Amino acid sequence: MEFKRTFERLKKDVWAIVSLTYILLICFTAVFAYQIVPDKTENANQMHLSIHSQPPGFSCKILMIPGPLETEEKFSLSGQINSSDEIPIQEIIWKEDAIFFKRYGNATNYFEEVSFDLFPKELSKKEIEKNYLKNKYFFLGTDKYGRDLFSRLIIGSRISISIGFVAVIISLILGLFFGMLAGFYGGWIDRFILWLINVVWSIPTLLMVIAITLALGRGFWQVFVAVGLTMWVEVARLTRGLVKTAKEELFIKAGKILGFSKGRLILNHILPITIAPLIVISTSNFASAILVESGLSFLGIGAQPPIPSWGSMVKDHFRYLLLGKPFLTLVPGIAIMTLVLSFMILGNSLRDALDVRN
Repeated sequence: MEFKRTFERLKKDVWAIVSLTYILLICFTAVFAYQIVPDKTENANQMHLSIHSQPPGFSCKILMIPGPLETEEKFSLSGQINSSDEIPIQEIIWKEDAIFFKRYGNATNYFEEVSFDLFPKELSKKEIEKNYLKNKYFFLGTDKYGRDLFSRLIIGSRISISIGFVAVIISLILGLFFGMLAGFYGGWIDRFILWLINVVWSIPTLLMVIAITLALGRGFWQVFVAVGLTMWVEVARLTRGLVKTAKEELFIKAGKILGFSKGRLILNHILPITIAPLIVISTSNFASAILVESGLSFLGIGAQPPIPSWGSMVKDHFRYLLLGKPFLTLVPGIAIMTLVLSFMILGNSLRDALDVRN
């Protein structure tokens, strides 16, 4: 019933619904990224150096020469290995026993030859042209390595969404544990945990994440753990205050008199009170985790190449702001900004919707 009332309040906030829809859309595209993107290779790492840094809407013909490990496209959530050699071409001539093509952007004006023997023998000339000559469209253009920027952007959303979920889960587990202990038991336990919270809080977040990352090693999961280990203090401090207030309520004192165990009082009577505020702070932590990961990737400590990350995409192309191709930096930058903004708007709306005074 309480959930229904909260949802009814939330529906009245148009920006909250827009933000929630956008977040769910990003989550959906992150899970099924390889079914959406044009470049289905692992990490969307298919390079075409001859067409690097092309503007949005760019298109050209791609000649695919099959390799020895060529496989049919299958449903995959982790990308596929592409053994074919993809060649952007500017001009092509079909002969009886070979293909002559001129590479895109080639400074020298000559044709290269590809024999039909490299293609499956059962295919005719028309079938080869249909299956291995594609007109490839780059919706957001290409990066400095000639990779599809749209594909890299979509697959990079996996890092941002994953870092948010992992960091929030770690912060909730640690924050609830220490906050419950400090608030419920008090005494020297409360003083020690509060001292620990203040020590961790006094260290700049980015500096601590860098230190933990360097200690654990640079990599995908190391960053996730490092960000989560720096965000539990806010959850712990909030939980401590809520528990200290709740344990003075009459129904908690009545439970103690009736002989309820401390575990039952915490899990069944105190923990439900903390859920609403924790949902709000979790959305804020989600947004903060995305920003921290982007900052780490920009510094080269986050997800390592060739794994696409919005922060690393900004790092790779920020110089292009002055070279007349700002879209290479603005596209991932806007993606970071809109996702963080959506979480902050949703968090503020949830705070108002969950407020019992409303």
